[in-house]
Amino acid sequence: MSLHRLVIDAAKRHPGRSAVDGPLGRLTYAELDARAAALARTLAARGVRPGDRVLIWAPKSPGAVVAMQAVLRLGATYVPADDRTPLPRILKIAYDCSARAACSTGPQLAALRKELGQVVACVDLDGPHELVPGAGPDHPVAPDDCAYILYTSGSTGAPKGVSISHRNACAFVEWAVRELGATPDDRFANHAPFTFDLSVLDLYAAFAAGATVTLIPREMSYAPRQLVDFLHRERVSIWYSVPSALIHMMRDGGLLDGAPPPGLRAILFAGEPFPIAGVRALAKWTTARLLNLYGPTETNVCTYHEVTPDDLTRDRPPPIGLACCGNRVWAERADGSVAGPGEEGELVVDGPTVMLGYWGRERHTGAYRTGDIVRVLSDGSFDYVGRRDSQVKVRGHRIELGEVEAVLGTHPAVGQAAVAVLGTGMDARLAAFVTVEGTAGPLSLKKHVALRLPAYMIPDEIFFIDMLPQSYNGKVDRSALLDLAG
Repeated sequence: MSLHRLVIDAAKRHPGRSAVDGPLGRLTYAELDARAAALARTLAARGVRPGDRVLIWAPKSPGAVVAMQAVLRLGATYVPADDRTPLPRILKIAYDCSARAACSTGPQLAALRKELGQVVACVDLDGPHELVPGAGPDHPVAPDDCAYILYTSGSTGAPKGVSISHRNACAFVEWAVRELGATPDDRFANHAPFTFDLSVLDLYAAFAAGATVTLIPREMSYAPRQLVDFLHRERVSIWYSVPSALIHMMRDGGLLDGAPPPGLRAILFAGEPFPIAGVRALAKWTTARLLNLYGPTETNVCTYHEVTPDDLTRDRPPPIGLACCGNRVWAERADGSVAGPGEEGELVVDGPTVMLGYWGRERHTGAYRTGDIVRVLSDGSFDYVGRRDSQVKVRGHRIELGEVEAVLGTHPAVGQAAVAVLGTGMDARLAAFVTVEGTAGPLSLKKHVALRLPAYMIPDEIFFIDMLPQSYNGKVDRSALLDLAG
């Protein structure tokens, strides 16, 4: 299976059924197929060939979905970027992946043409692109050809591209469709941005089943009342998001005040631990299946757990469960042995969803070490314990603290900078601790970061201190930072 064949095949079986729907617009499968073919012809005419990378810098929209499909039909690789991402970071990504073309609209397209127009084909997503009757481009791809690259936070201060093959993505999508029993009558909600690996299920599981994916506008993503209205109005049957979105909906959106939508049959969550109180509230409110999915971007989903009545009696989040998608998963102790029931170790994954590697580096082979510490339960499943290193998650977004620190360190007034997370769960916030030489205020530093990193990586709080606390080995003592914050 290849990702672009999902839409081509669905267009033959269900041409008039909605493929993409919601407040951002609607496309039937026939329309999505035709528009993707038209854009693919335009990209081919601009020099895009199999194996090339195409940057898509655009708002979440049906047009962005069209662009992804168009790139895949040429045997090329798409590289999604949120339209709020600052231009300097976009340029880093474009140069890092050696993009052959870039698709965008409006001011972003004008900026790309100015900065990259001499070396990159800049294509307007809004066209015009010639709609030609009949079959469009459908370049054959091998299972291990790269389908897309997701850029994540990098510890060196530069974005890091996770390369995902058709085999990687399809192993997950096929498992999700089977596990959910997805049908053409389903309506998947897409809460995550296209740069976040949660969106892979929303889009491609829907396309594989001939179902509909309903796109949630960016400005609605953390507007709890609007999300609850969306859930009912769009008749969502399968919901997938980070737990914090569901907590907002329960706490501030009135989700639990009325009856669940009659068609809602599965609520999936991933990206961060879900406090058990929220899970209990959901289980009391709905009979829909509750599934906790786990996996870093490098493996997509590699374990899952369906919430049971016994889980609701625990005092901690639900387990991350057992291996899925054909993967083999185990916990490795510090001495290299496999952890048994009651023991802790680093979670290691081997199997079809493990990435090709980081773009521009040697291809990844063998198992992937997640850096997550887990505890093995009596049935062989896993409880998530925490991170082994300084990578954190805040409101579902993966953040390398070193990348934020590196950017803060480029401010002319900053001497040293360290970043930590204060609070947990919904109350988690990013805090920066800096030493300054001269004059610099919090707004100046936040603006500096905002011009270089995504919005979710801007520190919520900034503390000015005389010096950074150090541990015995000379490294920043992050536990002492938390004490400084009070």
